[in-house]
Amino acid sequence: MSRVKIEEPVEYVFKASIKTRITDLNYGGHVGNDRIFAFMHDARVQFFRSLGYESELDFEGLGNIQTDAAISYKAEVFAHEDIEIAIGVKDINKYGCDFVYRFMKSDGSLAALGKTGIVFFDYEKRKIASIPQSFLDKIK
Repeated sequence: MSRVKIEEPVEYVFKASIKTRITDLNYGGHVGNDRIFAFMHDARVQFFRSLGYESELDFEGLGNIQTDAAISYKAEVFAHEDIEIAIGVKDINKYGCDFVYRFMKSDGSLAALGKTGIVFFDYEKRKIASIPQSFLDKIK
């Protein structure tokens, strides 16, 4: 079986912090994979807000949508742990880019790497749109 391999960016440009809750655990006693995806989403929204965007629908009249997602797990995460999620930007193209998420535990160990692809979307026309120049200027 092939494994998901997520290539890390040269630089991480944003960091978010979360504290896991007891409700984030699954039957195995560690944070569930669905919660890791939710943490990636929350960190991404925090990143957008740090750039001055109020929501995922606030990019010069465009929104963005997720095109794919992947996670590579490295260590278990338990309830009430402080996790730092660093975000890096990769593979910028005409319509979007990839975000890479590095989950670090407070002991300095790597818990997971995640990746989401996004494209910009014109919700009025229901079509993919070119990446806004202002967004490019802010992430470069």
